[in-house]
Parts: sequence; C-alpha cells; structure tokens
Amino acid sequence: MTSAQPAPRPARYRSLPEKLGQVVLGFEAIIVFLAGLAIFGLRALPDPLPDWWGIVAGAVVATVMLLTTGLLRYRWGFGLGWALQVVVALGAIAVPAILLVALVFGGMWAYATIGGARIEQRTASQRADNERSS
Repeated sequence: MTSAQPAPRPARYRSLPEKLGQVVLGFEAIIVFLAGLAIFGLRALPDPLPDWWGIVAGAVVATVMLLTTGLLRYRWGFGLGWALQVVVALGAIAVPAILLVALVFGGMWAYATIGGARIEQRTASQRADNERSS
C-alpha cells in the first residue's frame, strides 16, 4: 500500500532583476570582504580606531550583502542594495582604490536593477502580444 504524497509546490517565480541582483551582490560580497582585509593590511584607518576594524567592517558589509540576496524578493530589498552600494563607495575614504570597486559593481547593480526591469517588462509585453495573437 502506497501513501499518496502531495504534489511538489512549483518554484517561486524570480524576476530578472532579482536573479541578476543576487549574482552581483554575491560576488560583490567576496570583493568587499577582501577590501576589508586590504584596509587592515594597509593600516588605512585613522589612529583612534584599531586596524582590525577593517576586517570587521568588511565582514559585516559582506554578510549584509549576502543576506540581502535573499531579500530581493521584496521591493525594499533593492533599496537596501542601493544603500550597500553607497556604503562600499564610502569605503574609498579609507582606501581610494575601493572607489574603482564601487564604480564597477555599482554599474553592474544599476544594470541588474534598471536594465533587468526593462528587459522583464519587454518580455512580459511580448508574451502578452503572443497570447493575444494565438
């Protein structure tokens, strides 16, 4: 006698901005942690702060980025992602080379959110046109 198992739930639809944003934030988290190590190694923090705070800051921002990848299903998750881009840019105060990281990943984040939404919208309208014509 076999017991009937319920059918598995279909996977939740993830929009293109969500998928792209998760990839960008995931890779950026690795780079941000390494930037924290660079801040520590260069002893770039002002005198009253211990150098190990560079590692702590990098680890905390990287962890928040990884947690944010799961929050991109909500609209406010993208706002948090934009705020994290600003935090990374502010890291250039300690090490100016971090500005390059902020510009590269900020550009990828902008494409993921803005460009991804445009592509998603265009795809949805094409799908609707195809359904009307068939």
